[in-house]
Amino acid sequence: MQGSIAQKSIRCDLLARYLGLRLAERWGKQVVIDNRSGAGGMIASEIAAKAAPDGYTLHLGQLSSHAAAVSLYRKLSYDPLKDFAPITLYAQVPLVFIAHPSVPAATLREFVDYAKKRPGAINYSSGGPGTSGHLTIELLNHLAGIKLTHVPYKGVGVATGAVIAGEAQVAVIPLPIALPQAKAGKVKAYAITSKARFAGAPELPTAAEAGMPEFISSTWFALFVPAGTPPGLVARLNRDILEVLRTPASEAWMLAQGAVPSTGTPRELTAFMQSEIAKWKKVVEVSGARVD
Repeated sequence: MQGSIAQKSIRCDLLARYLGLRLAERWGKQVVIDNRSGAGGMIASEIAAKAAPDGYTLHLGQLSSHAAAVSLYRKLSYDPLKDFAPITLYAQVPLVFIAHPSVPAATLREFVDYAKKRPGAINYSSGGPGTSGHLTIELLNHLAGIKLTHVPYKGVGVATGAVIAGEAQVAVIPLPIALPQAKAGKVKAYAITSKARFAGAPELPTAAEAGMPEFISSTWFALFVPAGTPPGLVARLNRDILEVLRTPASEAWMLAQGAVPSTGTPRELTAFMQSEIAKWKKVVEVSGARVD
């Protein structure tokens, strides 16, 4: 069985290539990786939505393309729920709330208290409008009743550099990028925005431990096929992919990438997506965040 996994970013590319290699070993057939980057994953999603529903095209969607985009864009060329058949959640990459060392707060709770006294005066950087770094801090603005000012950059690496340089005071960035900078003393790492501490960085407290249990966000990736794919094929793909991802070798590989394995059933993925779409719709509404 030959397949194609369409996806959208460097980290997405790593995840797709790893899974493609493991599935090729399992099936004894080549798996081709078709990397269609751009527009927050929407280009790849549009292509995958129109592919033949024959089980030969798998699509690696993510938070930006299959949840946030529903509210960020006035019109999408595809429907994340109707145009795809879910297979399984694949992985979640935890995010870390960081600050420039000059910010006089030692914890997330202390930072929130500090920010409340300075509405609009503290800048946060992001990799661009509609990215996880942008939306996650808008979620914090809403939950904590603070006002941090958005300064978008072209990419998360540049946004991280802005905090290191003091151009912006805070940001939310992926854990694999945050850890080296925090260990080098270039930034403060206040909290991880996942439900539980990350095994690869157990020293990082969760936002819930700082008294903010609703401040949960991660960059997630999930596998889909085009809508109309026969249920039997969906079930087989789910079974094969889960057997690959639940091995100790796969779990160790994902941990090394700063990711958490997050597998499940197609029904669980649908429920997760519905929850994420509703969550980020509220954030977009209260913040006024838009891409178009």
